[in-house]
Amino acid sequence: MKTKFCGVALLALMLCGTGALSYAQGPGAWGGHGGYMGHMSTLLNLTTAQKQQIKTLMQAQRATTRPLMQQLGQLHVQMLNATASGAFNQTTVQSIATQEAQIQAQLAVQRQSVESQIYNTVLTTQQKATADQLRQNEIIQINERLQRGSQAEAETPAQ
Repeated sequence: MKTKFCGVALLALMLCGTGALSYAQGPGAWGGHGGYMGHMSTLLNLTTAQKQQIKTLMQAQRATTRPLMQQLGQLHVQMLNATASGAFNQTTVQSIATQEAQIQAQLAVQRQSVESQIYNTVLTTQQKATADQLRQNEIIQINERLQRGSQAEAETPAQ
């Protein structure tokens, strides 16, 4: 079940444009032995021309996402240093976390922008229908997990 969840989560991430961020991190993340693009290429039955169009869109986004990813990495190092050896200063941690959240919000906007461009300019009508169905399936699965989590909390006696 956990493996199925991980596979579905991975698919959902790609549908949300995570492949764009993976690509922004470098050519190896693009899909080396299949990867995100390989998986989506198979599910959506992308043509070689479509794959190239998507690659071009992602490369155009790279100039924006790369610096954001680098900033996020630097903030992660700051957080690790700030909390080394069990240290905790709420003001420092909150400041770093706020900066991380702002960058993650910018990255989410970039992901959605690329996803929209791919959906509206690259995919055929049939591929859009498949992508829509995959997205709907993911929404259903997320809601089911949330419901199971709520039920588990309700069944667990308070201590």
